[in-house]
Order: sequence, then structure tokens, then C-alpha cells
Amino acid sequence: MVTLVLLPGMDGTGELFEPFIAALGGEFTVKVVRYPTDEPLGYAELEAFARAAVPTEGPFVLVGESFSGPIAVALAASASQQLKGLVLCCTFVRNPRPLFNVLRSLVGFVPVGLAPVGMLSRLLLGRFCTAALRAALAKSLAQVAASALRARLAAVLAVDMSGKLSAVTVPTLYLRASRDRVVPPSASVLVSQIAPSTRIVELDAPHCLLQAVPAEAARTVRAFVHEVSAVTRPVHPGEAAFAESSTRV
Repeated sequence: MVTLVLLPGMDGTGELFEPFIAALGGEFTVKVVRYPTDEPLGYAELEAFARAAVPTEGPFVLVGESFSGPIAVALAASASQQLKGLVLCCTFVRNPRPLFNVLRSLVGFVPVGLAPVGMLSRLLLGRFCTAALRAALAKSLAQVAASALRARLAAVLAVDMSGKLSAVTVPTLYLRASRDRVVPPSASVLVSQIAPSTRIVELDAPHCLLQAVPAEAARTVRAFVHEVSAVTRPVHPGEAAFAESSTRV
């Protein structure tokens, strides 16, 4: 059985994957990487942490969500032959908001822990926000120290995994949200420029795509995993639409 290794967003708890995992219906073995909640670690340290969680036996697919996209790319660039594919979701390989570079020296003063959940919900979920998703977001962020969040924000502003992405040889799927207010379309355009074989699928969703439209996301990822792992099995409903809904940038 293929293992999906899920690398989480900025919160790092992995708890926000629950809707997506439920939508997968137990078809795959799922391994959620969870980052330390109280340590101000950057991409290098978190990459080492994630690398230790990668399966050593059996086929697997990496799924890097938002903040963890650069980590997923780094792992994929040097993974064993057991890696069958890479899924990037609403993410980037370079700072997606270059204008924010001027704020790099001020990150240590950003009151990340004081941002109202309502404001974050509008930013990350938009009209897809529900009481359950808002509560899940609040719960996950409450577990993470402000120093850890600041370190991750600083890491995003400085990251550049372009070289690593060019070294990735496995099939790559990019899930893009049409209503993403955090990561602009230019991030996926850059990915496709560096790795032209990347398959880009756009879904009607906000930045928290896996949480807001878990059924659609699971259907798309399921089709991709079956394709790259060449598993002989009955076709799932909706898989035929996978190729039709794929768009290249």
C-alpha cells in the first residue's frame, strides 16, 4: 500500500489534515509529520525533522502543504526510489510575496499570536469558512508558540528552493486554489517554469484547500497516486475527470 506523507502548513501540528484524511477513506496509509510547537526552527531544522519521518520501506508520495512546500521539495530532490510522486498544495519554492522582503528585519516584532482568529479565517478560508473549520484553526494555532511562528515566517521570507526543485525527477502535482489570498498564482507559475512537467490542477477553494474542499482534493490526489504508482484497481468515480480538469501554466 502506498503511504502518503503529509507535511503541514504554518501551524505544523498536522491536525488540520483531518478533513482531507477522512475524505481519502482509508485507501492509503497516511503518515502526518508534526513539527515541534515550542521551538523557533527554520527550514533547515524542520527539513531534518521531516526527513527522519520519511518511510524507509514501501512506496510513498510526499504532500507538502503551504509552508511545507519547500521542505517537500527538498526531500523529493534527494529521496530514495521508493518515492513515487510529489504533491504541492497552495505553496511555493521562493518567497511568494517579494514585497514583504523589506519586513525581514522586523519579523521578530510581529505580534503573530495576537491575530484574531476571525481575521485569519477570512484570509485562509474566505467564504468557505465554517464554525468547525474556524474552531480547528484556532485550536491548532493555540498550540504553537509565537516564537515558533515568527521563525517560520522569517524562513518563508528567505527561502529559495528553486535549485532543489530542478533536481526533482518524480511526477509532480500542484494543487492551486482559485481563491487563494495568501499564495498568488505566480508561485505556481514559477514552479512550472522550473519543472515544466508539473501538472497543475486548480480547484475552487481558498488557501486552506485541503480543509475547505477535502472531497475534491482527495479525488484529485487519489487519481494522481494511482497513476504514479501504477496500481491495478477499479477506477474511482471522478478519476476520469482528473485529466480533463488539469491545467498547465
